[in-house]
Amino acid sequence: MTRPARSPKDVYELVLLPGDGIGVEVAAEARALLALIEPKLGVRFAIDEIPCGGKFYLEHGSRDWPEDAEARCRAADAILLGAVGWNGPDGQPVNMKNQGGKMAGWSPVIGNRIKLDLYANVRPVKVLPGMKHGLAGKFAEVWQAADVDMVVIRENTEGLYSGMGGVLETGGRASVATDTRVITRVASEKVIRRAFELSRERGRGAPADGKKRVTCVVKHNVLHGCKLFLDVYKEIAAQYPDVEQDVAIVDAFAMFVLTQPQKYDVVVTTNMFGDILTDLASVIQGGMGMAVGCNVGDDHAMFEPIHGSAPPLAGKDRANPMAMLLAAGECLGWLGRRHGDERLIRGHRAVEAAVAAVIARGAPLTADLTTPERAAPRSAVAAAVRDEVAARLA
Repeated sequence: MTRPARSPKDVYELVLLPGDGIGVEVAAEARALLALIEPKLGVRFAIDEIPCGGKFYLEHGSRDWPEDAEARCRAADAILLGAVGWNGPDGQPVNMKNQGGKMAGWSPVIGNRIKLDLYANVRPVKVLPGMKHGLAGKFAEVWQAADVDMVVIRENTEGLYSGMGGVLETGGRASVATDTRVITRVASEKVIRRAFELSRERGRGAPADGKKRVTCVVKHNVLHGCKLFLDVYKEIAAQYPDVEQDVAIVDAFAMFVLTQPQKYDVVVTTNMFGDILTDLASVIQGGMGMAVGCNVGDDHAMFEPIHGSAPPLAGKDRANPMAMLLAAGECLGWLGRRHGDERLIRGHRAVEAAVAAVIARGAPLTADLTTPERAAPRSAVAAAVRDEVAARLA
């Protein structure tokens, strides 16, 4: 959980990790948004931009970001991440051969999560009024704003992303591969408690019945790690009698999150399950171009759009910038609460309201949110959001 409020600051130190592909493009839009906000809020953001990702590794040959990048991230008030991942000359994603085959981009993403103990990956899932969902080549309002208002929290430092495993070669060919899923009591306790605290903080409960509820998503009928996770959930839940308990099997939840989203308030689960389920849940929001990931610990936080670097879209001015702009807004909100700074909280609200206004108006929108003939470039959408923010902070 966030530590008790500190004092507001005149200057907030931010690290910006643009990454690869469209990550670089949407990160630039976030930087432009922050530059607009600064004078209107009477605050300054000192931005330390650090190159990272697959292209960095290809250019430097040994690391996927600079030698001092980890220390610079640790020293920052907060971190903004674009997206990482790039293809090599063979057309395949770049992996770091000198680091056990990890993807080039592991350090700024998973590395930061583990080393800064960003144990909770908090992903809001809601529908903005007027959102038309692209399904089967058509756009229509499938889910309504009144029916969807949940937050999914996934454990963010272990599970199948613990990095334990390897490949066995026989006769010069890979023959066996293992990935060890690690679930610990300590990590489970932290993320589950955060889920119950968030349900209390939200206070509005699930849209269907208004009840505060934490749904634990597991596969405890098969997996030992899920049995432990559920045991810890029940222990923590007993300390929150005002919050209703709910348990769902992961495969059933994958259906219910789409067909009955109104039942959910806060959802908590393990790392890989949460990664997959929140990408699925982004469909309800309008797609990954609208979805934000907040990597939060007790002392550090990193905010990102959940979409990837999308190399085929790079340089074409087509990527949806809204998730990155919303991530910048979430960053402002976290800093505002942490430092008791109402200016930043006002900025967060302005960003959310601005994106909602553009969606409600129905234009300009990128191609993932509207028909090809009506699609607008990334730059036009980002400018429209900035205009709406400026109007709200005038």
